Amino acid sequence: MDTHTTSSQLGLLALWSQGDWVTRFVALLLLVMSLASWIVILIKALDIVKYKGLSRRTETFWHSESFEAGLRELGPHAGNPFVELAHAGREATAHHRNAQTQLHDTLDISDWVIRTLRNSIDDSTARFQSGLAILASVGSTAPFVGLFGTVWGIYHALMGISSEGMATIDKVAGPIGESLIMTALGLAVAIPAVLGYNALVRGNKSILTRLNRFAHDLHSYFVTGARVGTGTVRNA
Repeated sequence: MDTHTTSSQLGLLALWSQGDWVTRFVALLLLVMSLASWIVILIKALDIVKYKGLSRRTETFWHSESFEAGLRELGPHAGNPFVELAHAGREATAHHRNAQTQLHDTLDISDWVIRTLRNSIDDSTARFQSGLAILASVGSTAPFVGLFGTVWGIYHALMGISSEGMATIDKVAGPIGESLIMTALGLAVAIPAVLGYNALVRGNKSILTRLNRFAHDLHSYFVTGARVGTGTVRNA
């Protein structure tokens, strides 16, 4: 058999042209899963870079002349978890001091600020983790989707060979080899999703550590009037 003819009969184009609607559906499904994974990875990676840059401004916040000036130093307010945390703490403190209910009898200002800051951090955590479920789903299911495509493709190829009544090595190798490509495609989709998921989880953990540290300093500021380590009064 001519080498040019053999190479033209193999590959993704041959898999698409010779496959049935099931094979094509699996190939399209893997393509969609791959695109979704890369979109999530790129968007969340850019978010992590942005949040790490914002986290470096927290030290400038504590050296500002006033709270309002510090908020401006934290950067843009929209989608900024550090600004949201500072706003939540300030509003919680003002609400507690101005409340006319029995709030003071049940929660002191320390507990009230802690709960408010924790709620803000929980909201930010949910935002950080959005989209990671897509990567986890793709990473766990793509290999099996590719394996299903391989099994179906081999079955489809064998049925076609059996209808011809003669099975030679050149007729078997091509269709089955093309079917095995589906398994490789499944792995090619799953591996970046798994690696991206792990990298993003580590990045989110780093941001949350900085956010919790900032929350601890804010709690001390709102309760005692001084940041931990900068005043004579410290929060135990």
